[in-house]
Amino acid sequence: MTLNTVLAFAHQVMKAAIKEGDTAVDATCGNGHDTQFLSNLVGETGHVYGFDIQNTAITSTEAKLTAQQSNRVTLIQDSHEEVRRYIKQEHTRLLKGAIFNLGYLPGSDKTVVTTPASTLTALEHLLELLQPGGVVVLVVYHGHAGGDEEKDQLLGYVQTLNQRSFHVLQYAFINQKNTPPFVIAIEKRK
Repeated sequence: MTLNTVLAFAHQVMKAAIKEGDTAVDATCGNGHDTQFLSNLVGETGHVYGFDIQNTAITSTEAKLTAQQSNRVTLIQDSHEEVRRYIKQEHTRLLKGAIFNLGYLPGSDKTVVTTPASTLTALEHLLELLQPGGVVVLVVYHGHAGGDEEKDQLLGYVQTLNQRSFHVLQYAFINQKNTPPFVIAIEKRK
């Protein structure tokens, strides 16, 4: 057996939950890799909402998507905490997954980072909208200014989720140096 990297593990969890025709959210588009991955999972009849506050991320994501993928993706240059404002009602009943990559946009301004307040608000909204059997995956990069605060508040919040309603898992390599990223996976129980 080979252990998956945190990103491979995050994708494995998403792949198990999201099927053709579902709706998914990329809460932090970044360079577009997850948006592209999700668009393949939802297929031609599903839909993906991608959020990022930076125009650079939206542009990068647009460039990564094929014309076919673009037809099933809505890119939104706004904070992920506004997710409820943008998801159409018909897509809400099909929401089966969301993914976050917390921290900053690789290769960009490292002072523009996700924050505890916006992340927790977005997470709360997504957990409300999420359908039973759906998952929210957070890849937590915390080796930057403010990263530990976001990590601590996030862990504090997810530990309070009712175990009858949610399964919460943490996946981490504990022997790596330099604040390695880890995954929090939340499944809404059926």
